[in-house]
Amino acid sequence: MFGLDMTVLVFVALAAMSAAALAYGLMFSTIENEKKAGRRLETVKRAETDRLVVKASRDRLAEAAKRRKSVQDTLKELETRQKSRSARTLKPPLKVQIRQAGLTLSMQRFYVWSVVTGFLLAFVLLIFGAPLLVVAGGLVAGTLGLPRWYVAFRRQRRVKAFLEELPNALDVIVRAVKSGLPLNDAVRLIASESPEPVRSEFRRVVESQQLGLSLPEAVLRMPETMPCPEASFFGIVIQIQNQAGGNLSEALGNLSKVLRDRKKMKAKIQALSMEAKASAAIIGALPFIVAFLVYLTSPAYIMPLFTTSIGHLILVVSAVWMSMGIFVMKKMMNFDI
Repeated sequence: MFGLDMTVLVFVALAAMSAAALAYGLMFSTIENEKKAGRRLETVKRAETDRLVVKASRDRLAEAAKRRKSVQDTLKELETRQKSRSARTLKPPLKVQIRQAGLTLSMQRFYVWSVVTGFLLAFVLLIFGAPLLVVAGGLVAGTLGLPRWYVAFRRQRRVKAFLEELPNALDVIVRAVKSGLPLNDAVRLIASESPEPVRSEFRRVVESQQLGLSLPEAVLRMPETMPCPEASFFGIVIQIQNQAGGNLSEALGNLSKVLRDRKKMKAKIQALSMEAKASAAIIGALPFIVAFLVYLTSPAYIMPLFTTSIGHLILVVSAVWMSMGIFVMKKMMNFDI
């Protein structure tokens, strides 16, 4: 009986295994097809994801290229404007130079003061017994030379004072923008609190805005009254930020750093060229010192230079050659940064 039961169980087990093998054989193709369909579905999903990633990357690149092209177009436009203004900045009319020097003189008053200066200088030379030719030269120099030299001196000194204070003003604007203050309010703050001449220049910007100009347009007009590249840099930064966007505080902070580095470089060049300047000063003063010492020791030996026509000619030729030498040495020692 036990042997019969074992035979039945083995038979049932073999029958079950045979049925399972038959079922697997019949369903193998279906299972394989489902696996292939699953793999194809995964492949399609990955391809779709990759396509979206590529599209997003392509959109970012297109946006960056568009922004870069906008910045380049803005720079080209600003460069064209700057070239058109550079001619007026390098050799501006006398009226513009007077305005850039911070003077409030009208052209009529300037000409009146020029004539008065010329006559005063000629009168002083006449009192000291100078020849009529020298008196006439003093009249011309006092009328045409000294007033314009004074305007150029005031203009250069005003630009220097502006460059000393501009980085500090930019730092104030950066802190104001970072704290949430609008740019217009930051400019008004500089126009009311900064030292001269930065205060006057930013006040002109505020007044231009009140007349209807936008802030970038008003800032781009600053080089007309402040002839220095740093003022142009500030206007270009504001213009680019207005058209292309970006972090204004970071851009102005970088500009402030650049201006301070330029200032350090100028000071370094000036320190390195002091030896050459001292040598040039000694060489330029040496003829006058020797002439004065010769006059003290032997007046009769050197007086023919001042009393004869040949001596006058020698003095004129010597003055021309010395002027040429001084001009060449000055060009060799001055560097533009």
